This record gives sequence, C-alpha cells and structure tokens, in this order.
Amino acid sequence: MAERIDRPEYPTALGASSLRTITLLGHDLAADVMGEVGFGELAFWLATQRRPGRGEVRVFEAVLAALADHGFTPTAIVTRLTYLSAPDSVQGALAAGLLGGGSRFLGVTEDTGRFLHDVLTSVDGDLPDGDDGWDALALRTVQDRRAARRFVPGLGHHVHKEGDPRTPRLMEIATEEGLFGPHLSLFAAIGRVHPRVLGRTLPLNGAGVCGAALADLGLPLELLRGFALLARTAGLIGQLAEEIRDPVGNDIFLSVDLNNRSVEPVPYTPGAPEERP
Repeated sequence: MAERIDRPEYPTALGASSLRTITLLGHDLAADVMGEVGFGELAFWLATQRRPGRGEVRVFEAVLAALADHGFTPTAIVTRLTYLSAPDSVQGALAAGLLGGGSRFLGVTEDTGRFLHDVLTSVDGDLPDGDDGWDALALRTVQDRRAARRFVPGLGHHVHKEGDPRTPRLMEIATEEGLFGPHLSLFAAIGRVHPRVLGRTLPLNGAGVCGAALADLGLPLELLRGFALLARTAGLIGQLAEEIRDPVGNDIFLSVDLNNRSVEPVPYTPGAPEERP
C-alpha cells in the first residue's frame, strides 16, 4: 500500500486558478470582475478583502489621481535617466523611480497617516466633536513636536508655499462623501493652529492629506506608501511614454556631465561638518 503524502496547503482569498476558471476574492474573474470592477475599486478590494462603497472608491481614486504625477520630481528624473541608460529595461526604469519613494517624496503619505493615527490613539476618552476641540488637540500636538525638534509630517511644500491645491479639493471630496473622519479633522486643525507655534504659515501638502484620507478609509497603515507607489506607477509610465516621444533624459545627463567641476578632496572627519569651497 502506497504511503500517503500530506501536501502543504497555502490558503488565499485572492487569485486562484483551475483548469477552466480563475477566481479572485471569491468571484469569477472573467465573468464578475473584468469589465465590471474599476481598477481603483479592485485595488482597494484587494488590500482590504472587502468591496468598497461608491463614496470610498471616489475618495480613494482622488488620492491616486493626486499622487500620480507631480512633474520632474526625483522619481520621474531617475526613471527617465534609467531608461536612457537601459532602454531595453522598462521594468528597471519603473523600479528605479519607485525605489525613490521615501521620506521626502511619496513616503510622506504613510508618514502623515501613521503620525495622525498615533496622536488619535493616544487620546484619553472620546475624540473631539467640534473645531475647538480639534484645534486644542492639534495645538498640543504641534507644541510637542516643536519641543522635540521634530517636523510635523505633511506640513510644508517646496513649491506650493501659498497652499497645495490638492489639499482643499480632497477634503471637499471626503466631505461630500461623508468620509471626513478623525485623521482629516486633526490634519485640518493642524493647518489652522500651527502658525501660533511656529510663527509662520506652512501649507498642508497633498501627500499628507492623502495619508489622512487613506487612514480615514480604514486602509492598513502599513500599506499607505504602497498606495502612493501604485499611483506613481501610472505617472512614471506617463513619464516613460513622454520620454520615448520627446526625450529629455540625455539633456539632463549632459547638463550635469558637462558642467561638473573638479575640486580638492575634503577628508572625512567624524563629527565634523563637511564643507566645500
């Protein structure tokens, strides 16, 4: 009698295939999903394993649109330059751009969502129910960050110094859909009160408001940067498409290569700031 061999099992509620069918999230992919479910809705559904409502899809897709492309950012430039160096590797060019999604670009979405969530979960008792209460919480929050000599994530922008146009629009959409939750409420209050502490007015940036909106949708905080990268993937495909039609990568490369200057080396000294003449 042949010995029975137990096979390992790897359970998943996501994609699974048989001879004639493919299922996804418990639905027939070909019959129930393709042509019936938009990509933004599907991305939300895949991450949460629950189908979002229409309002949730609208807010989520507004976030994706807000983060898709923002001009010649480092992520866009490195994608174009990688394609210049290796035009046979579109995947490499896209990956190069996505790898640059960190604390200064794109990663602010996750940083802000996590920061707001940490503040909210530290509140004893009920959360505020009006602007005065949110302003008081925001004021304490900004004061604590200043005392700790730490930045407030999502506050400030190197271009939109008079206001990031994405921020009020996303807040408006969330309000229209009844999804302006505690993360957005705290973020908006930070925008109102921070000048009292910092002595200057800084804009609430688009990446930050996206993080607040995603957190209010109940999406996993660990994945907020992933959603920013999902959005930017579409933007980088656009950057590549434009680079193929109307290339500027070589001009960027030559601008640096032909305008560098040789300087004397400055030996590294631990603890001492490095200066160049």
